[in-house]
Amino acid sequence: MSRLPLIGVTACTKQIGLHSYHISGDKYVRAVAIAAKGLPLILPSLAELFNTAQILASVDGLLFTGSPSNVDPSYYDGPASAPGTAHDPDRDRTTLPLIRAAVAAGVPVLGICRGFQEMNVAFGGSLHQRVHEVGTFMDHREQDNEPLEVQYGPSHILHIQPGGVLAGLGLPSDIQVNSIHGQGVERLAPGLRVEALAPDGLIEAVSVAAGSGFALGVQWHPEWQVTSNPHYLAIFQAFGDACRKRAIQRDAAASESA
Repeated sequence: MSRLPLIGVTACTKQIGLHSYHISGDKYVRAVAIAAKGLPLILPSLAELFNTAQILASVDGLLFTGSPSNVDPSYYDGPASAPGTAHDPDRDRTTLPLIRAAVAAGVPVLGICRGFQEMNVAFGGSLHQRVHEVGTFMDHREQDNEPLEVQYGPSHILHIQPGGVLAGLGLPSDIQVNSIHGQGVERLAPGLRVEALAPDGLIEAVSVAAGSGFALGVQWHPEWQVTSNPHYLAIFQAFGDACRKRAIQRDAAASESA
């Protein structure tokens, strides 16, 4: 019986009382376990202790999660964040180089919300820090006084672009997705392909055009109740399949060298 693929799930840093913690949302690790059918491994944001090569040698895939924090705009030469904006410098130092290294090595990558934005920044793109203030875009934020079922409920249509990864998964040209973000792609990074657009033209999904492995980022949250939404499920299943393929390849290589 083949082993479960080991899928690294990024962690945010959070101060709770007097102590610092590395945390990852329950919905992400459950989606990895249930929909991708992998073994989730929470990766601490410890770039000063573990280099990218060490991490990539240990996992079969990487999920870059959403977060209450935003990528520091200094990474894309953006203006200073508005007062009170949450940042996570330890996560930035961990995830941005890890994304680049993972894609270069063909390690399967799925980025969600902040993870999607990290993909764009990692390859040289920039972000709108407050999409709702740009003028040409609608307000993509959730109503945080509503129940989670409402916040994560369908918010707008998403236009799937032909010929890409999402279209290849069998997703129809238009699907409904949730919308829980204040930031968004401003300048698309070189080498990234637009996979989906919101009705206002905001880029909501990208893939690595010339990548050797699965590398997809989405702005919405497909991990939410993933098994009850066939479009969300298709994304995690494809990611899981790519991770299983890498696990088999890694195990075969290890056997040959033993």
